[in-house]
Amino acid sequence: MNVRSDGESSGAPLGGTIGLGAGLEVHRLGFGAMRLTGPGIMGPPADREEAARVLRRVVDAGVTLIDTADAYGPHHNEELIAEVLAPYPDALVVATKGGLLRGPDGSWDNNGRPEHLRAACEGSLRRLRVDTIDLYQLHWPDPEVPFEDSVGALAELRDEGKVRLIGLSNVDLSQYRTATAMTPVASVQNKYHLRDRDHEDVLRACEADGVAFLPYAPLAGFGFTSGTGALAAVAEAHGATPSQVALAWLLARSPVMAPIPGTSSLAHLEENLAAADLELSDQDLERLDAVNAKVAQLLAKVSRPLPPAARQRLRDAAGPLRRVWERL
Repeated sequence: MNVRSDGESSGAPLGGTIGLGAGLEVHRLGFGAMRLTGPGIMGPPADREEAARVLRRVVDAGVTLIDTADAYGPHHNEELIAEVLAPYPDALVVATKGGLLRGPDGSWDNNGRPEHLRAACEGSLRRLRVDTIDLYQLHWPDPEVPFEDSVGALAELRDEGKVRLIGLSNVDLSQYRTATAMTPVASVQNKYHLRDRDHEDVLRACEADGVAFLPYAPLAGFGFTSGTGALAAVAEAHGATPSQVALAWLLARSPVMAPIPGTSSLAHLEENLAAADLELSDQDLERLDAVNAKVAQLLAKVSRPLPPAARQRLRDAAGPLRRVWERL
């Protein structure tokens, strides 16, 4: 993978470009299509025409990476993308994921069995109307299936020409190391944003290896709408919104960072796209880097240590997050 020198500046068009491998190069500011579904990420979008307008604007604006998954809808998200955008522009990479199932109640259930991943991939091929999926990602490691078996299934799909590049999602450092020892990996998609850097070690490993890091839910932290503390101050100094600063911080954080903010709103999409033109100073970055330390201090004050899942729920419930999340 290569990163152009202009990709190191958030002032480059859409954050500059990053190479994924196999001759594929994308702009670093991508688009996550998950929100173009119904409530709870179930069913089709309430306003299909508005969702179509968002997708068309994404492409018209020069975004070249759209991320989806068979579990979004389920299936509706992939079908919508194909209906609106196929046949796809040559520069566009549509990445999808397999390995999660949706229950009737909206639950998310793991299934990393090789036979399921094969069937899921073939279903995505049909829905996306392509012969080869540019980037196919394991959505979540299945604790009931050896991780090596799931990764091996993706490698087989690539060798058969059904997948061009392999990506991982929601992996820890050990799993990342296991996968990269087995097969080339083009990308890792983990949750990461200004106030949640639990996967810093995975990011740095990707940076060392030249692997793209796609932080999902990049605005799913508290305070990104109204802004608080350093975030609000930096936003005010630049005449920007707090969410734009949060995205610009991600682009400046690492040359392999490729955020995929999502939205079902054209206005919010335009706001996100403008973040790529925001150049933060070293002083800005220092102030923002310190934000995470303050969050960690607050969590440390909890009298009883919390397991990771509970810590995440605490983060997700803090501040105006629920309102932010509905806008993503």
